Amino acid sequence: MKIATFNINGIKARIEALPRWLAAATPDVVCLQEIKSVDESFPREMFEDMGYRVETHGQKGFNGVAILSRLPLEEVVRGLPGDPADEQARWIEATVMGAVPLRICGLYLPNGNPAPGPKYDYKLAWMARMEARVRALLALEEPFLCLGDYNVIPQREDAAKPDAWLEDALFLPQTRAAYRRILNLGMTEAFRARVQGPGHYSFWDYQANAWERNNGIRIDHVLLSPQAADLLRDVQIDREVRAGDKPSDHVPVWVEIAA
Repeated sequence: MKIATFNINGIKARIEALPRWLAAATPDVVCLQEIKSVDESFPREMFEDMGYRVETHGQKGFNGVAILSRLPLEEVVRGLPGDPADEQARWIEATVMGAVPLRICGLYLPNGNPAPGPKYDYKLAWMARMEARVRALLALEEPFLCLGDYNVIPQREDAAKPDAWLEDALFLPQTRAAYRRILNLGMTEAFRARVQGPGHYSFWDYQANAWERNNGIRIDHVLLSPQAADLLRDVQIDREVRAGDKPSDHVPVWVEIAA
């Protein structure tokens, strides 16, 4: 099973590019972030015509997450447990009914800037709720993945110019510590389980010729439960997508799971 995460930075802007990538990459499951539309406005028919089932957790003009799946989806959950009623649309879960049922958690973790401040406090509180959810899922001892735009630069090697990010919410010590607490519960970060060293990025800003200069950061991650890590076959960053027509500032990251 090929499972991908892709922050598309607005469904309307990627209305042609996204189907082209889906047709070329043929993922079985895709978690999307920043769909920036309410559920009713999401162009679900376009993806259903391509053979995908569509589940969304939308929000007008901001945020929004979705799961596209060629396989049946069950037990869909929208929002993190503990979220207030007016919470931002940043989390969606479903069980993909493949040869091995696999719980998929698609997420768009808050940016948190400017830090310090209320937005950063919100980011850390959201990460604490995510940690609690991961603990609960781990207790079930079943395979699951948490994948999406984490807005976390885990290590210096995950940024082309790490010193430029020292005071940014994506790289502050508290952010990285919160991320490590989730990893240390027993999760495996798929990309670093297979690929080591600098120079691997999933985001390039639209400004200052970041793409042309390869001034990128790696903030899109796939975390695997122990049971899912045992099934990991491959992981890749589709870097070339950033050079396409009307690209997102993110590129897809995908894993292949024996499920």
